[in-house]
Amino acid sequence: MATIDQQFVEYIVKTLVNNPDKVNVERKIDEKGVLLSLTVDPDDVGRVIGRRGVTAQAIRVLLRALGTKQDARYNLKIVNTDDDNTEERAEAGRNETVSEVHEEVEESEEVEESGEDDNETSELAEKTRAELADYDDLDI
Repeated sequence: MATIDQQFVEYIVKTLVNNPDKVNVERKIDEKGVLLSLTVDPDDVGRVIGRRGVTAQAIRVLLRALGTKQDARYNLKIVNTDDDNTEERAEAGRNETVSEVHEEVEESEEVEESGEDDNETSELAEKTRAELADYDDLDI
């Protein structure tokens, strides 16, 4: 039976990934505290880690809050289960990224020449400021 900490991490991660049935959380206790090893589908590892590790760090912060309530120290380890094709996928990802960036740069240059982006940006900025102003009176 899964403990509350395993269920907690599993619930959060299953909402993030495309293959929730492949999410597995193993629990080990050692002298440093509770180690939760998270295993997900190789295609979902990036979603769990997030850009610059922001998503993984957020999950760890939530675990730390749970640990405060449970009087335990939690560590989260994201296990890489990718097969031997790791290098092939990384190389393919790099090639895709380079071509995507090149396309984005070309598109942004075209938009800058037309001047349409400035109007859209200022309209979006005004709309965002108006929405944020609605939240200024909230007592949080």
